Amino acid sequence: MTTSTIVVGIALGLAAGVLSGLFGVGGGILFVPTLVALGLGQIEAQATSLLAILPTVAVGAANQRRYGNLRLRTAVILGVSSVLGVEFGARIATSMSETTLRRLFAVLIFGVAAHLVWRTTRARYSDSS
Repeated sequence: MTTSTIVVGIALGLAAGVLSGLFGVGGGILFVPTLVALGLGQIEAQATSLLAILPTVAVGAANQRRYGNLRLRTAVILGVSSVLGVEFGARIATSMSETTLRRLFAVLIFGVAAHLVWRTTRARYSDSS
């Protein structure tokens, strides 16, 4: 890994972290394409993203708890369920081809984008009523 790749990775990681915290968008939606652009394969990018999200989640949750916005019981239930889901999802992901996995991730990104547009449009019309 060259120094410029590390610098670009740090800059993109910071940007993704800021956007994740600002908009509440899942970090993986931002991290995975960044890691693929830096030369990782889809499976490696997804696995790396899962690990990179841990500190982001911990800091975000701690801050939100300080603000009184965290429901601890719900967070624990979601966290434990997510661990089981990640195990199941990782087994499925590693059984797929890199191309299929990348295409499915693209569908996910488009779905998230469409949902955000829909929510924003719906909120705009309900505010003007």
